[in-house]
Amino acid sequence: MADVTITHLDQGARGEYHAKVEGSEAIGRLTYQRQGDVVVADHTLVPTEIGGRGVAGELVKALIADARKFGFKIEPQCSYVEAAFRRHPEWADLRA
Repeated sequence: MADVTITHLDQGARGEYHAKVEGSEAIGRLTYQRQGDVVVADHTLVPTEIGGRGVAGELVKALIADARKFGFKIEPQCSYVEAAFRRHPEWADLRA
């Protein structure tokens, strides 16, 4: 897998996780809305030029890690995040 750096842009009611792949200007994003102690993951977008490298998976892992660290639940509205929850039954406790 490529070298992926994840950053978190928290804007209060909304936020994004950004994924930057070394050697590319393209940025993958996972966007969310915060509703109390629930984060609604609404979109995961990875440009084709950095696709196929596990970028979307790294974005979801960052969201999961923050949910564990900060104690919030996740409502997967995005089909990719929904599929990731199905692939990882150990995350079930984090689902809203």
